[in-house]
Amino acid sequence: MAAEIVRRTLAVRGLVQGVGFRPFVYRLATELSLGGWVRNDAGGVTVSVEGPAATVEEFQVRLCREHPPLARVEECRVKASEPIPTWSVRFEIGHSSAEGAGALVTPDSYVCDDCLRELFDPSDRRFGYPFINCTNCGPRFTIIGSVPYDRPATTMADFEMCRRCRAEYDDPLDRRFHAQPNACWDCGPLLRLADPDGAGPDGAGPDGAGADGDTALATAAARLRAGDVLALKALGGYQLCVDAANGAAVARLRRHKDRDAKPFALLAASVDAVRRHAFLSAAEERLLTSPGRPIVLLRRRPESPLSTEIAPNLASLGFMLPSTPVQHLLLAEGFDVVVATSGNAKDAPMAADDAEAFETLAATAEVFLTHNRRIHVRADDSVARVVGGEPSFVRRGRGYSPDVLPLPVRVRPVIALGPELKATVCVARGDRGYLGPHIGDLKSPGNQAFHREIAAHLLDLFGVVPEVVAHDLHPNFHSSAVARRYPGVDRVAVQHHHAHLASCMVDNGLVGPVIGVIFDGTGYGTDGTIWGGEFLVGDYDGVSRFGHLETFRLPGGDAAVREPWRIAAGLLSQHHPEAFADRHIEVTPFQREVLARMVATGTNSPLTSSMGRFFDVVSSLLGVCTTVSYEGQAAIELEQLIAYDHRPAKPWPVEIATLARTRVLSYRPWLAGLLADLAAGLERPAISRRFHESVVHGVVAMCRRARAEHRIDDVVLSGGVFLNQHLTVRCRAELGRLGFTVHTHHGIPTNDAGISVGQAVVAGRARTGGSGP
Repeated sequence: MAAEIVRRTLAVRGLVQGVGFRPFVYRLATELSLGGWVRNDAGGVTVSVEGPAATVEEFQVRLCREHPPLARVEECRVKASEPIPTWSVRFEIGHSSAEGAGALVTPDSYVCDDCLRELFDPSDRRFGYPFINCTNCGPRFTIIGSVPYDRPATTMADFEMCRRCRAEYDDPLDRRFHAQPNACWDCGPLLRLADPDGAGPDGAGPDGAGADGDTALATAAARLRAGDVLALKALGGYQLCVDAANGAAVARLRRHKDRDAKPFALLAASVDAVRRHAFLSAAEERLLTSPGRPIVLLRRRPESPLSTEIAPNLASLGFMLPSTPVQHLLLAEGFDVVVATSGNAKDAPMAADDAEAFETLAATAEVFLTHNRRIHVRADDSVARVVGGEPSFVRRGRGYSPDVLPLPVRVRPVIALGPELKATVCVARGDRGYLGPHIGDLKSPGNQAFHREIAAHLLDLFGVVPEVVAHDLHPNFHSSAVARRYPGVDRVAVQHHHAHLASCMVDNGLVGPVIGVIFDGTGYGTDGTIWGGEFLVGDYDGVSRFGHLETFRLPGGDAAVREPWRIAAGLLSQHHPEAFADRHIEVTPFQREVLARMVATGTNSPLTSSMGRFFDVVSSLLGVCTTVSYEGQAAIELEQLIAYDHRPAKPWPVEIATLARTRVLSYRPWLAGLLADLAAGLERPAISRRFHESVVHGVVAMCRRARAEHRIDDVVLSGGVFLNQHLTVRCRAELGRLGFTVHTHHGIPTNDAGISVGQAVVAGRARTGGSGP
């Protein structure tokens, strides 16, 4: 009996464009002697396959099981169709279609092993070619203008492939079949060396095609070795590089970049090079070597000879491995580790084109290594660390953006504009969200323009026509102003800490309700005060404020954030005026009098419940950090006193009062305990450990009360304070010991960079013009 012939149409959704999925389908169908076709569309990939029923069934199973390494199949809908009466075993790769919506754009990827072998093989025609790539690796998001992902829709449209590259591109059995950035020395982008004025050694201007492309890299390496600052055009923008072994060069970069203390990232030639300078666990190595190649925060080895100027006052270093051929080639010139920090002017996005780079970086860099492939979308390096054995992201950019997020609830088409600091944009529809790259603080015109560009690009790329626009509850934030520019949509203001809670719920696939412990520096509360030490109860549809840290004053407002000694002095004047005599904090009599008056009267001294600001107080009183030059510096340096050592300590007392049916966690016993320990001569690390443990016990006490009243066992920990590894590990341990199920962030950043995701889900479910507690 002849086998039954069937025809099936498969709609495959996920990360399936630009990752070699179509040639994989072609090879699989050809191997199984099946007929039909495969093509990209705006929703993903569609496959029509025909042949014996059992063989078609095998094809469907293997399609999802054996896909290429960069692909991610999220859904495969199968539809039966009438078979063609005279079917054949011919299988074709069809032209892309723009029908449908919702294709997932693949993030940029590292250089695969096959391309890396060719890059350093003198017999290969792409030996030393700085833009080598194939279907399994190379640029994606940063060069894509629209979907479907085909070469004319990318910045590689500027380069016509030579005969040999075209043959590879057209051959379904070749590793470079439909690799959109495919190129070589004869037809692709080239490097060019330039001085800060944009002129190269040959006198060519900044738009020159790169006549010195074959020698530019070697010359740049020589300049780097001589101590110069190199501006390197990378995947998503420029990086500023110096030899990490040259302490004078590192110090000069810090001065030129006007970056007092914020740590620099390091680019290492290999995992072994990283091990020479930092401790590396198996989980950290997996994260470091993952296709996204993020910066991973690692514990520094005491014997590392690297300059302390790289990460002042910190016990950690941020390492990444090369993600581009140019970086591999540069390090191969004899560098173990180089500094590779974002190439941007202060409070501005990374420079992404030559003209912008020469204008904004000329005062910082002595030499530029650029090229003539355009960057369509900026993407700064991603930053992550391992907490309790699991990855935890500080920011998502190159290699991880745009990220597709499966949503545990369905939402209306929505765009969420994020917060004011560490802004990101998220668009969502149905059960999917799409998180864009890290943007930064929306206080500068450059970042505001970048914010608008990303918002428009994400909507266009994923075909989302928003019915809702979400923004922060604060009426004066830039994102709130931008939201008013969207006509004919519902505008939903989402309270900052509710968005944090919702983002952690999404990250863990929760529907709720949950207890939310949300600790950060600043968030506009529904009562008009500054929140930041919050205990919430609720879900996506609404939360109540169960409790908070006791409020205190910020003398000078924003000035107190930059100079936490002001807050510390204000608290001493209010609760322990005698402590000034012990010189626990350095203030003049006049400053003391002014600050005391400001706190007593509330003049230019807003109230806050911020746990982040109280960490700053402790840091200041211990003399760790009294004035900050980057966000979170005081708290980060306080944690570094006990970094990577999660032993418990004896806590100071925990006191909880009830005020207007809201529980208030008092900071007063902690302040008194700190001063007593200082007077007793206890060392700073021991006091820092006692403070951290006191916060842990405060969290546990508040969660126990919330569980008793609301019968909820699930706890989410979110907000920038929970970037503190010690605090997170200890809270998870102590809450878990009492039977709570504790959820922390893994894929979505715990700080404000994850806010837009929470905004999208809260607002996308709202049916009115407002939201929040």
